Amino acid sequence: MKKIITTSLIILSMVTVEAQNTNPLLNDWKGKYGGVPAFSEYKTSQFESAITTAIAEKLREIDRIANAALPPDFQNTIAELERSGKRLAQVKAIFDIYSSNLNSPEFEAIEATITPKLSEVNNQIYQNKKLFDRIAAIYNSPAFKKLTPEQQRLVQVYYQNFVREGALADSKSKERIAAINKELAGLFTKFSQNQLADENNQYLALTNETDFDGLPSELAAAARSEAKERKLPSLGCIANTRSSIEPFLTFSSQRELREKAFRLFVNRGDNPNSNNNNETVVKILQLRAEKAKLLGFDNFASWSLSNTMAKKPERTLELMLAVWEPAIAKVLEDVAAMQKIVESEGESFDIEPWDYRYYAELVRKAKFDVDANQIKPFLQMEKLREGMFWVAGEIFNLSFKQVFDVPVFHPDVRVWEVSNTLTGKPVGLWYFDPFARKGKRSGAWMTAYREQSRFNGEVLTLVSNNCNFIKGAAGEPLLISWDDASTLFHEFGHALHGLCSDVNYPSLSGTNTPRDYVEFPSQILERWLATPEVLNKFALHYQTGEPMPLELVKRIEAAATFNEGFSTVETISSALLDMYLHQLERPTVDPKVFEKETLDALLMPREIVMRHRIPQFGHIFSGDDYAAGYYGYLWADAISADATEAFTVDGKGLYDKEVAKRLVKYVFSVGNSIDPEVAYPMFRGKKSSTDALMRARNFPIK
Repeated sequence: MKKIITTSLIILSMVTVEAQNTNPLLNDWKGKYGGVPAFSEYKTSQFESAITTAIAEKLREIDRIANAALPPDFQNTIAELERSGKRLAQVKAIFDIYSSNLNSPEFEAIEATITPKLSEVNNQIYQNKKLFDRIAAIYNSPAFKKLTPEQQRLVQVYYQNFVREGALADSKSKERIAAINKELAGLFTKFSQNQLADENNQYLALTNETDFDGLPSELAAAARSEAKERKLPSLGCIANTRSSIEPFLTFSSQRELREKAFRLFVNRGDNPNSNNNNETVVKILQLRAEKAKLLGFDNFASWSLSNTMAKKPERTLELMLAVWEPAIAKVLEDVAAMQKIVESEGESFDIEPWDYRYYAELVRKAKFDVDANQIKPFLQMEKLREGMFWVAGEIFNLSFKQVFDVPVFHPDVRVWEVSNTLTGKPVGLWYFDPFARKGKRSGAWMTAYREQSRFNGEVLTLVSNNCNFIKGAAGEPLLISWDDASTLFHEFGHALHGLCSDVNYPSLSGTNTPRDYVEFPSQILERWLATPEVLNKFALHYQTGEPMPLELVKRIEAAATFNEGFSTVETISSALLDMYLHQLERPTVDPKVFEKETLDALLMPREIVMRHRIPQFGHIFSGDDYAAGYYGYLWADAISADATEAFTVDGKGLYDKEVAKRLVKYVFSVGNSIDPEVAYPMFRGKKSSTDALMRARNFPIK
């Protein structure tokens, strides 16, 4: 392996100085806030040479650290590792932005070439024996105890990451692990590109006026606008993304069209075309299982969970199955109520998956006098954004000021300077990219372009929130659903996790926490959406400007746990499939057969499908981050429910200043500088339990 590394360094370093100087992607980020990406200067064609050059630089830096003459210590090894690869990190940040937001046929070809190269870099670093020996020497040295707690945590994280990636494996196993990682990188890209192709190229055409029956005016306008944008001959178009399909399934009174929209969405990656992902999925599972064996684990799930709070698959299954049974019981109860409405309409069909959302809304309206169309006029996206800023000020001592001199990667993107209200100092920038478009992956997410740190000078974080709301008519405010509003707050919680970060080292900063803890800050932020303080100030009718009536707020509160069975079953079924797939030691399965047989054994209600079917499950097949980890949403929600009760236990509510102060101090600001198993009880005064989750979902506690 040493010879290969040396050869790679020679080849990679042959990139000319001229190329480094003329490629804008290689320039340091300049300007205010410690520098920002110069998006207007970048071109897709520049990525390959830029990443090749940045990789060479990173490997030279790693080689220098590994071969240092002085005995290893924290400063000359760990701190130097934290400094290394700055240029590669910047280029890769831009590369990832293009991959998620500006994908194109030209970029896809480059992405397929680059992702294996990035995987190879990680292989060469994790399998660098001299480097690992230095890290291990620090980890096992008596001097380790003299380091600060944060430095000890950083050494521990480095050591454990290297061991997890095969640093202790024999040379033959290391070689195979490296080959597997490289092949997986290519397969992840292939999976993502296939999924994006089905989302971009497929749609439901609305060809006559009756096809719009039941749709709220803003959804109908968005469909007409989408058809014009795509230059289609139809009157309207429902894009094959969650933000378009789910509202259509909720409101369209045209049952045949609901079925078409439903099948379009759930069959992504599973169609008889070149974008079919089933073969790719099986290959990914097989390679992961092989890698886990080489690393000394029974299966990939056991390997994946080794650095999480759960530690073992059995603990995740215990939590999921504890929630599963009461969730199914709630679904059956809700379906019975829906079926009565079908019968009252003089129909005789059984509720199908494409009927569920439509009839759930009718039941909600009948049972709680809460109509989604009655709520939506009060949910203006821009007003809710202002509400998020207000919450950030009240709870996290942050203020937001829009700036117009920071380059953006698309005209839809806006930028805010974020400052700490106690010190008056900027803490970072927040980029907001709210709208769907071709070449942008579906869903909603948060990204950190740069992590906060201070060990090498004060570095401000740059974070973004990206959504896929459908633009309405020009000049009209964008109205969103309650679920979309919750998602908006959820992703903003991730952004606040980055913006509140107050640590020394970037590897421990912000959202760089164990995977089953990272969703906790985002999920607890959702709780503030439904507070009267937010609704009274920011849930304003788009025509009258009047706040949401108190009677409606109370009805929303009463209906808060309605349909909780559906959302739980939809999500947990995906999480269970994820865990069962990655516990297979020899995953030679047919994904369709495995999916059906597993769900049948779980007594999955026939009226619901998984939130993410296997061929479109991007969380677990477009990368390793959430593989055998989708349970983390439920795990984190259990913590979130418990944390919420810290605010409400004495009746003071979610704006209790003392509890908020502890939440910032021990959760949002510490990143991974303190083990969450230690940090959370410092906030809460005790370990979390699942009882609060069951109460929050109105499920019985055993």
